[in-house]
Formats: sequence, C-alpha cells, structure tokens
Amino acid sequence: MTQTDDGAITTAHRPRRPLRCGDPEIHEFTTEDGVGLRLTRFNGGPKGPVILSPGFGTSALAFTIDTTDTNFPEYLYEHEYDVWVLDYRASPALPSASTQFTLDDIARYDYPAAVATVREATGADDVQIVAHCVGSLTMLMALSNGLEGVRSAVASQLTLHPRAGTLNELRAGIYAGDLIKALGVDTLTTEPDDTPSFFERLYDKALAIYPAGDEPCERPFCRRVMFMYGEVYEHDNLNEATHDHIEEAFGVANMTTLRHITRILRANHAVSMDGEHDYLDGAHDMRVPIAFLHGEENRLFLPEGSALTYEWLREQNGPELYSRHVVPGYAHMDCFIGKDAARDVYPLVTEQLDRYN
Repeated sequence: MTQTDDGAITTAHRPRRPLRCGDPEIHEFTTEDGVGLRLTRFNGGPKGPVILSPGFGTSALAFTIDTTDTNFPEYLYEHEYDVWVLDYRASPALPSASTQFTLDDIARYDYPAAVATVREATGADDVQIVAHCVGSLTMLMALSNGLEGVRSAVASQLTLHPRAGTLNELRAGIYAGDLIKALGVDTLTTEPDDTPSFFERLYDKALAIYPAGDEPCERPFCRRVMFMYGEVYEHDNLNEATHDHIEEAFGVANMTTLRHITRILRANHAVSMDGEHDYLDGAHDMRVPIAFLHGEENRLFLPEGSALTYEWLREQNGPELYSRHVVPGYAHMDCFIGKDAARDVYPLVTEQLDRYN
C-alpha cells in the first residue's frame, strides 16, 4: 500500500484512470483538540460547496475510487458543484485513525473544523453535506450539538436511531467490542500483515469459520470487513474492479469508536460514550433540510433506523424540512460505489442538493 500526493491510500503499481474532476486541491487543517485532518477539493463550478463524508474506517477514496465508470465526486463535478471530500479522524489515510477516540469527538471537533475550513476558503456563508454511515451519524450528532453553517444535508444509511442487522445485533448483545478490548487489542484492520503475529494468525483462522452473512465471499478482505462491520455492500452491485480494489479505501479501526457504536445500538438512539448526553435533546438545532437515504437491502443498518429519525424530526420540527428515499436493490456502501449508482442513486442525492443550492 502507498499514499498518493492527495493523501489517498492506494495499491502500489495498479494502473489508475485519471479522474474527470480536475487536479485535487489539498487543504490540511487542525481541529480544536489538535488533530490534523484533510479536505480534498475538486472545484466543478458555482453550485458548491458540498462536503462528502465517508464511513468509519474508510478514507476519502471511498468516494474517489476510480473503479467505476463515474464516481460520486466526478458526478457532482460534472453538475458544477464545488466538491470537498473529507478525511476525518477515522480515516486510515491519517495517523489519527490508529488512536482512540469516540463518535463524540468527531461530532464535537471534526465537523465544526471542516465546515469552518470550507467556508473560509470559499467565502461561502454555508455548505451542504453528504455523509455516509458513521459520517452520517456523527454529522447528525454535530447538528444536534448546534453545528452552524450547514444549509442542507443528505444522511446516508446511519442516523440517530440505528437498527442493526442480525450479525451486528449479535455482536452488540455479547459485548464483542468490550471482549476484544479486554484481550488487549486497541485496533482492528482490514489489511493482512506480511509478517502476522500470533493474534493475526488466530484472527485469520477465526475468520475462516465466521458466519459469512447472506452473501458468502471467500476473499480474505471481505471476511475481515464482515467481522469488523457486517455486510457493507451487496456483492452483485459491484463490478469486478471495485470488488478487487475496494480494500484500498479501508484500513485500521479503533476499538473505542466501535464500542461507542455498540453503546448506541444498545440504547436504541445516539448517546455520548459516557452516557451523560442524549443527542435527541438537540432537535431544535436540527431545523435544516435533511434528506435521508437508505438502501432497501441494507442488512448492516436496517432502513427502519432512518425511518425512525425521519419521523422523529418531522414530529419535532414539522414535516417541511425532511425527506426520505429508500433505494430498491441497494444495500449500504454500494449506494456510492455500485456499478450503476450513477444511474440509480446519484441523481436522488443531487436533486436534494439542487433543491437547496
């Protein structure tokens, strides 16, 4: 694995197609608590700025990967948006990914710093955000905390009322994160080690017998993703190149954040890691247009979760600001990396951005 000039993690020597969104403009910035983050800008025109925020344990490459005919930044660039792809502290492209932190830290520090950086660089009064999975959950948590400068948002797959699929319910029920932490393991990774330790060898043997979900795949990477997160994508929606190289977007994940996700699953809605703060208390700060996006076949985080947050916000703030779209045939991450996502999903998201442009 190597790191490119724009900070993306990529497999060495793999031929890559040039992205159709110009040369990237890299913006390094630091949060209030001293963590270095990165925004990668592709300025497609006057409609922006829009921040793209990926899921936990994935870098900006989850959006910019070149294995589809058109990735999401290219699509937005072609539709004249000023695109800013965020590597927040959970990105394996950053040193911070190997440290211990909570979802509270991402919401409290990363989003305010990212929004402020984009507003300062562009002179815009506000930004739009498209956030996926943990990026979506923490974006909603940040709004609940009073995040300013957001004109509208799209929340993909994971919201303030997450409902996990069967494997993740089991993992939460047996306190797997706490058990792994008790073994002295601070991080997990999707990357196999060239010189594996005893724990790595044991880990790989355990994965060989780990339940493979509804879509068994023998690739070691897919087994590791299944163990760490659950069913992240619908295999049938990926082209061969994406299936072969999606591992480039993944990497290390810290146990503290995984344990926080488990705490939220047990509570049935977003709470702080210490249990002292309930993010449902900030409904009045979430009076911004939000579109919820969910794959109908999502077995990692069930569509029921976004329906609950959608209805809760409509009850709290009125129905005018909120919408929800369930995409047939799609699951979780394939909503953005699927071979036909540019046809089936991207227009839904862009319509929301255009509405509040």
